[in-house]
Amino acid sequence: MLQRIQVRNRWKSIFKPWEEADPWLFGACIALTIFGGIMIRSVEINQGLIDWWRHWVTGAVGLFLAIIISRCRYQILLEWKWPIYILINLSLIAVRFIGTTGLGAQRWINIGGFYLQPSEFAKVGMIVTLAALLHEKSVPTVRDMLRMLAIMAVPWGLIFAEPNLGTSLVFGAITMGMFYWGNVNPGWLILLFSPLISVLLNNLSTPIWVAWVVVAGIIAWRTLPWPWLGTFGAVLVNVVSGQVGQLFWNVLKDYQKMRLTGFLNPEKDPLGSGYHLIQSRIAIGAGELKGRGLFQGTQTQLNFIPEQHTDFIFSAIGEELGFIGCICVLLVFWIICFRLVTIAQTANDNFGSLLAIGVLSMLIFQVFVNIGMNIGLAPVTGIPLPFLSYGNASLLSNFLGLGLVEAVASQRQRKKRWN
Repeated sequence: MLQRIQVRNRWKSIFKPWEEADPWLFGACIALTIFGGIMIRSVEINQGLIDWWRHWVTGAVGLFLAIIISRCRYQILLEWKWPIYILINLSLIAVRFIGTTGLGAQRWINIGGFYLQPSEFAKVGMIVTLAALLHEKSVPTVRDMLRMLAIMAVPWGLIFAEPNLGTSLVFGAITMGMFYWGNVNPGWLILLFSPLISVLLNNLSTPIWVAWVVVAGIIAWRTLPWPWLGTFGAVLVNVVSGQVGQLFWNVLKDYQKMRLTGFLNPEKDPLGSGYHLIQSRIAIGAGELKGRGLFQGTQTQLNFIPEQHTDFIFSAIGEELGFIGCICVLLVFWIICFRLVTIAQTANDNFGSLLAIGVLSMLIFQVFVNIGMNIGLAPVTGIPLPFLSYGNASLLSNFLGLGLVEAVASQRQRKKRWN
């Protein structure tokens, strides 16, 4: 009996450092990573590739790092926000000089055969920096917001210039999500997006664009501290952006326009910009309710969809596991998002809460855009599906974000236990 108690206590001592972690969040991310390796294996089964087990190895490394980070005091990052900010910018600048070019972009640094993508880790670094900056301001002013935008514009500009449209869009989603949670006036957030909306509307319908310019002016009048000057500036920016956007649109070649709008009608260019979208929709539709079975999808096994193991892994899930498999994946992502929101709401401090919301914004935006891309509701932007798509840097950055949130969760739970 005594020996049995000693064995039980020994096992308790082994798992004690992790007993305060959020098991649902850890479990959901691990489950998606394992499942991602299985689906990558299904895609590659006739190609002789080994990316599926590399996905698992990278996931194991990421999980190890996440566990270590989860046992640290996340508050020390407040003192390291500027070194982290400088480091991510230096790494992005290094890509410009020693980076490796692939798929028409210069995004990777080759370190001993391991291709490091600094832009992926820059997402986590930006979350830390922005959370620290917002933590210092209980109610940010317009000047505070513009200062933070200027700070974030440096890494965003370096990533956009690679060019890497997908990651730069993720940067925008992270910023907007954290600004909203950090008590930035929602009207200001709408005004930040208003120039982009003006560009889109002016190319679709002039009357609707004019109406939007008026709406932007009203929002500026109601929310900005300088009504007359703010309204004039908002109207001017939207008018100029709309005209400039139309000018640039007219300058673009037909094939460039097709890349941007091809998802609306991919049949116009079935062998070019619309090929991925058409084949992906065929694959998902062929899966019907229960799917064709694991390793049995015709579109997947016959390699109709190039690079399916990365951005289009969801199409393989839809074909081989059907509607039920897709819903199960979405349910797991919902669990992750729910746990992140719960941790953000119950964190010890505003900094921890902002870290959780930053990771939530990063993940949920990628999920929506990637799945939208697979079912033909969004253009192909090169955004991977978190934990499922193959990509070493992307998977590691997701686990680093997971580690930060688990650190917030652990200290939150410890505080409750002490009280």
